[in-house]
Amino acid sequence: MKNIKFTKSDAFYKKVLKLIPTASQTFSKSAIQYSKGASPLFLDKGKGAFVWDVDGNKYIDYVGALLPIILGYNDKDVNNAIIKQLKKGISFSLPTTLELDLAQLIVDYIPCAEMVRFAKNGSDATSAAIRLARAYTGKDVIAVSGYHGWHDWYIGTTSRSLGVPKKVTQFTKSFEFNNIESFKKLLSDNKNNVAGVMIEPESGVPANKRFLKELRNITKKKNIILIFDEIVTGFRVHFSGAQAKYKIIPDLACYGKSLANGMPLSVITGKKNIMKLMDDIFFSGTFNGEALSIAAGIATLKKLKRLDVTNEIIEHGRFLKQEIKILISKYKLEEFIQITGENWRPYFIIKNMDILVTTLFRQTCVKHGILICSGFNLSYSHIKPEVKKKFQISFEKVFHEMNKILHSPNPKKFLKGELIKPIFEVRKTIPKKNEK
Repeated sequence: MKNIKFTKSDAFYKKVLKLIPTASQTFSKSAIQYSKGASPLFLDKGKGAFVWDVDGNKYIDYVGALLPIILGYNDKDVNNAIIKQLKKGISFSLPTTLELDLAQLIVDYIPCAEMVRFAKNGSDATSAAIRLARAYTGKDVIAVSGYHGWHDWYIGTTSRSLGVPKKVTQFTKSFEFNNIESFKKLLSDNKNNVAGVMIEPESGVPANKRFLKELRNITKKKNIILIFDEIVTGFRVHFSGAQAKYKIIPDLACYGKSLANGMPLSVITGKKNIMKLMDDIFFSGTFNGEALSIAAGIATLKKLKRLDVTNEIIEHGRFLKQEIKILISKYKLEEFIQITGENWRPYFIIKNMDILVTTLFRQTCVKHGILICSGFNLSYSHIKPEVKKKFQISFEKVFHEMNKILHSPNPKKFLKGELIKPIFEVRKTIPKKNEK
């Protein structure tokens, strides 16, 4: 049994909480999702598939900074591109030619891409896309199915709506993914006033291609802009995104997360006749052309393409799922834990979304050198033999211990830290789990 201490981490938490709400910049990176007292709350460094916390404990990291890390921490090629540009400068008074270089790669690699604009995060990109949709159609309502960021237009429709005027939320309507009748009812309830439809084309469950085809046909017929939010799926479900996997081409698409291997960068791209309205709407940011991130994006995309990283990760996900299923069966945990999801992003389902079981599972993973949230956010570095071996050894210990914990008369006595808390739920078609 491994005895891990979090002395520095817990001390930092007390200090940071006095100055930073939640002691983190991101809910999903905070003590809400990691059991305080039984998990690290601050990291110090990362290399490849591993991270080290401020107490010096080492973990295989399956969180991947919430998916931006697609090659691995401290990737040599991306780092070299950043260092080379750093010597020239970071932000400038005019655009750099790097923007053209990355825009050309986006147009070459993404089916719907004809013109490109850059931003710093997914929420900015999705918000720009809906502004384009409204400007192009002259209509107001946005239909959504998925998670689309923290801005008022979307987050006001969730349980995290505090501070959002109700008048703003009336223009965003949700429908059920893979259920075309749900979308048709939304159209009927908002006659001739739907400007755009934004969906995550795959997340947790694969898309029904018939659903996507009908959605595409209806939006074309009714002058509704179809937007794929590929912030998560881009370069992961397929190198060119879900639109390439399903062969359904949207009018606009948003990419981010994996685009620059950890540097802050996102993309709004799509048809030229819509994107040209960027000349007229107001979408402008001081740091949207920041050169280090653009250079990192160029290096990342070239490496992803050259090494066929997306397919390598998908194959590794298939391996992980098989191994985990064997362990779940071996230790008689089917009643409590399942592994599911597509191979690019396998995830765990805890029966009845039991918070105690979820906390105990994550606590046990940490104890045996694994940092994980709801599932496996994989990078190219995870496929290395030494990492795969560590995965097998560590999860064998995790499930052996979970067997003891969950088949005991009182599992709660094994709780070492505080219970985690759900953030919110948005995808009705996905078995309940903690949202990203």
